Amino acid sequence: MSPAPRRSGSGAKDVLAWLERRGTKKNVAMLSRYGITARDPFGVTVGDLRKYAKGLGTDHALAAALWASGRYEAQLLAAFVDDPEQVTTRQMNVWAADFDNWAVTDTVCFALFDRSPLAWKRIPVWAKSKHEFTKRGAFALLWSLSVHDRKAADAVFVRCLPLVERAAADERDLVKKGVDMALRAVGKRNVALHAAAVATARRLAATEGGSSRWIGRHALRELESPAVKRRLAKARRG
Repeated sequence: MSPAPRRSGSGAKDVLAWLERRGTKKNVAMLSRYGITARDPFGVTVGDLRKYAKGLGTDHALAAALWASGRYEAQLLAAFVDDPEQVTTRQMNVWAADFDNWAVTDTVCFALFDRSPLAWKRIPVWAKSKHEFTKRGAFALLWSLSVHDRKAADAVFVRCLPLVERAAADERDLVKKGVDMALRAVGKRNVALHAAAVATARRLAATEGGSSRWIGRHALRELESPAVKRRLAKARRG
């Protein structure tokens, strides 16, 4: 792999040039197999991007420039190199409005936004969005925080469950799947949240068809599985 450009160099131009050299048509063709509707992709694998990002280090200005390029892999790199402490509410809203495929949405939420102290306040705002990927971002963020924010109190997750319940009626597939993953992630966090998530899932499963019923049934299938119950019981015992 080509070495990462020096941070004292031209920055984004060097990175974009590396992406151009590294990309392949085969990798571009693979994106559609995963339902990734990326704009003007280079064709660089996520594995290569993660390795390359380590060489770039943390660079907020570079992240902004890469994001502004609008190119798929450049935006993934932006999430990997940005500094969550420098991320602002405005940046989060602008980037969320730019989300145009599930891979960028989920990567930004899991690799960057969930590490920002501003993350929790974005969930209820984005959950009301009409934009498909901004709305998915709300639940990708809740999903990610369920996994990564070890210090968060149960109450903040419980407050998000009504958002899950309302958004479950959205029939758009990528919103539906994001809501489902968020509900399951909350329910797997601990015994108390498991009970709250199961109650939400049961209400959804009892609705008459549509995405709400699908989410409820799908979530219950995992949350009430012996494997999940054993893991939660073991964690409770310490």
